[in-house]
Amino acid sequence: MSAQPNAKALLDQLFEADRRVREAEASLLASASVSSDIERALERAADDAASLKDATEGAARLIRLSDLCAQVQGPRMADTLLNILNHEEPQVRVAAGEALRDFAYDRYAEVARAIERLFDRDVRGPALAEVPWILAEIAEPSAVPLIARCLKHKDPEVVASAIEALAEMGDPEAISLLEPLSKDKRVVELDEGETAFSTTLGELAREAIGELDGR
Repeated sequence: MSAQPNAKALLDQLFEADRRVREAEASLLASASVSSDIERALERAADDAASLKDATEGAARLIRLSDLCAQVQGPRMADTLLNILNHEEPQVRVAAGEALRDFAYDRYAEVARAIERLFDRDVRGPALAEVPWILAEIAEPSAVPLIARCLKHKDPEVVASAIEALAEMGDPEAISLLEPLSKDKRVVELDEGETAFSTTLGELAREAIGELDGR
């Protein structure tokens, strides 16, 4: 019967693996300055990870890829991050959302154009419900027109996110965008902490208008 490795040996293996990861990442990112191949490689890796049968492994790869895309910041990376943001796993969306925010603080125009392309592609999935919150946190002046496009989306979850994001931004000029939704009877499910509840888009819009009107 073979002896099991002790805790110190396992920690040494872990530290060595971490060191190799750091070295590989540094080499990969260094190559970004001399070649555009890295962007295509990251795109392909994200597509491959999303299609893996092992969902846990796929999610882990997408989380790692989100960080790498934010660091590379090439012109194609915003689209790749939005594709990752459309994943069903919440942890993957959190990683992609944080990466997009980091990306946008330096290169907002590229993220905005990628979001426009996302609308044009009529993508289905959770990405567009995440976009208003990302835009609200970045808080660029041109974020409001982009969020306004979400208000007209056919998916009520996307509309609900846009309403709440505009309320969060606190710009009273958004009231005119919300008023057409004040009687919308479509029902959405929302989470508040650990509590889930149902409401209508109209109720959400009226509440947001009230908040903005009082500022």
